[in-house]
Amino acid sequence: METQNLKSDLSRRGFVARAAKSFLGVSAIAALPDLSRAAGAGTSDLRQIATAKRVVYLYMSGGMSHLDTFDPKTTSVMGPTQRIDTPVDTIKLTDNLPLLAKEAEKLAVVRSMTSTQGAHKQGNYFMHTSYELRSSIRHPAMGAWLLKFNGRGNPSLPGSVMIGNESSHPGAGFFESGFSPLTIRDPEGGLHNSAMAQGMTEERFRFHRSLAEKLDAPFLAKYPQKNVRAYTDMYDEAVKLMRSEDLAAFDISGESDAMKVRYGKNPFGQGCLLARRLLEHGVNFVEVALGGWDTHNSNFVNVPEQAGLLDGALATLLDDLERRGLLDDTLVVLATEFGRTPEINSNEGRDHHPQAFTCVLAGGGVKGGTVYGETDETGSKILEKPVKVQDFNATIGYALGLPLDQVLYSPSMRPFTVADKGKPLVDLFG
Repeated sequence: METQNLKSDLSRRGFVARAAKSFLGVSAIAALPDLSRAAGAGTSDLRQIATAKRVVYLYMSGGMSHLDTFDPKTTSVMGPTQRIDTPVDTIKLTDNLPLLAKEAEKLAVVRSMTSTQGAHKQGNYFMHTSYELRSSIRHPAMGAWLLKFNGRGNPSLPGSVMIGNESSHPGAGFFESGFSPLTIRDPEGGLHNSAMAQGMTEERFRFHRSLAEKLDAPFLAKYPQKNVRAYTDMYDEAVKLMRSEDLAAFDISGESDAMKVRYGKNPFGQGCLLARRLLEHGVNFVEVALGGWDTHNSNFVNVPEQAGLLDGALATLLDDLERRGLLDDTLVVLATEFGRTPEINSNEGRDHHPQAFTCVLAGGGVKGGTVYGETDETGSKILEKPVKVQDFNATIGYALGLPLDQVLYSPSMRPFTVADKGKPLVDLFG
């Protein structure tokens, strides 16, 4: 019995350690000298009254083909993919997205995205941060900016959560580690080891915590920097989470089988369902990743499979948020690092195409039933209203009411803003 209790105790401590490192973002860097000189400077002329309180960010990792999803054409570049009508005359989608076609009145389709990054790692990083990947600095993702300016919506839960196996997420960047997202690999698994283990008493748990605090005290006294103190603060926050009634937000087992089926019985669909639960409980920013869009080979086999996962999950999410009264102040973002070439290669695939691609917004004060920008008849070039990655991210920040031109400084005292001088697409609001 004692051996079993010891294993339970180790699992318990393992959860607290992982929570302090992942959910609350503390790592070994916390023991280094204070790197927290990220103070603000100036005021913003680009800040508006927020139309969105929270974000669910759906990231299509690998480069989603715009031609086979949200920007179909009538020329031979489409291959076997067919264009279909929607209730909005100006929005045509493909037969890979029949459910989303019915939700077109909720969508703002940005068809004139362009990026300077044509490789996956660099493009992914650029889309998440608005800055090019550098070896000398790590930039914050949008969720970290939101928490930096606005704080957490629920003090008992993390402000940012990442759902999926997207290991390249930039996290908090040079911000304090507490702004990093909690990573949930399996949306159906909840938070492991977060419940009081059998045989573990409150008295025993308090004893071990007290002992750890005594052992840490000399180090904390010797290094009184903010990031060092943050390490013990994060343990306190992890324990608070374990005891919170809101911990149930991470458990989707209480959802009906019918709802689970609607979202899709797959990790992405269940991730979107978990995202809705987290948003309901006050989590500010939830990202759900769907990989598999790197279709150099068999584009017309692989895209329908991935689009099918996206179609059911996103259409259900939009409907679910609307029925619960959350869509009006929740910004739904669909993003990817770049598009795919009109040319079909010898492997029946499409190659990388950062020159023109599509992202989508919905809810959060954005006008639905809208198309922004246009590409040519092959989807190769932008004809009007080009949108840089920085502009797209500035639009997210604008919806959240963030001060877009307020400067924050990295530890090396370099100045940065939310979206690197991007200009929000204000025409999408109102």
